[in-house]
This record gives sequence, structure tokens and C-alpha cells, in this order.
Amino acid sequence: MLSISASAAIWFAPFVLPVCLYVCFTDMRELRITNQAVATLFAIFAIVGLIALPFDDYLWRYTHLAAVLVAGIALNAGGVMGAGDAKFAAAAAPFIHLGDLRFLLALFAANLLAAFLSHRVARMTPLRRLAPDWKSWDSGKRFPMGMALGGTLALYLVLGICYGS
Repeated sequence: MLSISASAAIWFAPFVLPVCLYVCFTDMRELRITNQAVATLFAIFAIVGLIALPFDDYLWRYTHLAAVLVAGIALNAGGVMGAGDAKFAAAAAPFIHLGDLRFLLALFAANLLAAFLSHRVARMTPLRRLAPDWKSWDSGKRFPMGMALGGTLALYLVLGICYGS
């Protein structure tokens, strides 16, 4: 059982899932996560979080955003991740219950491997012809991390609906 309440996951999912899909799509197409997507994700938490969470939990979740933003800025400065990835991860952090952190890291690791392999396989097969102009196909070693980040948040909320406390 996950620590996130099923009720909170039900409230968040209809608003967050389209943003996650959009992030996956735009990162594959343009190799960037737009500021509009990050701002929308933050706005969803700011508004829906007031309804979905107890007020003290709602306020504490902003510390998740701050901690992940600081870590993301450091990783971006070190060249480990893109700025859009860092901003998206920070905006996604308040949706995560702290008790689910270990589960989320495992989910992210599995999702990262699956996204990386599926992207690499797709770009070497005729599937590539479905979207021939996507920048991620010809990006060398660069990988659209939005696939893994958006997919992880989406899966976490869906699993929260099914297995939340």
C-alpha cells in the first residue's frame, strides 16, 4: 500500500496526467520541457492541493519542491540533467508523499530504463518514420528525460488511485 491517499491521487490525476503526456511528447519532439508545462503543473498543485490534502500537509509539500529544485539546479550545473528536467522534477515533487520516496525512486529507475530502451529501439526501427522530424532521434547521446519523469509521475498517481491508503 502506498502512503499517498487514494483520494488525493484521484483529485490530482485528471489534471496532472495530461501535463505528463504533454511533457513526454514535447521532450521527444523538441528535446525540451516547456516552462508552460512546469507552470501548469505547479498551478495544479497550488489549486487542487488545497482541496486534495489536509492544509498542514499541503504547506509541507512545498518543502519538497524547494529541496528538489535545489538538487536539480546543482545537477543542471554539473551537466547531469537539463534545466527543464530539473524544473519539472521540482514542480512534480509536491505531488509525492514523503512516505513513498523509496517506492518512487524504484519506479523512476524502472521507468527510466524502459523509456531509454524504448526510445533507442524506436529510433533504430521503422517506427521512427511516424515522426521523422523529432529532434530526439538525432540527438546523439542526449535522451528526452521528460519521458521518464512524466511517465513516473503519471504512473505514481495511477498506482496511488489503485493502492493508496
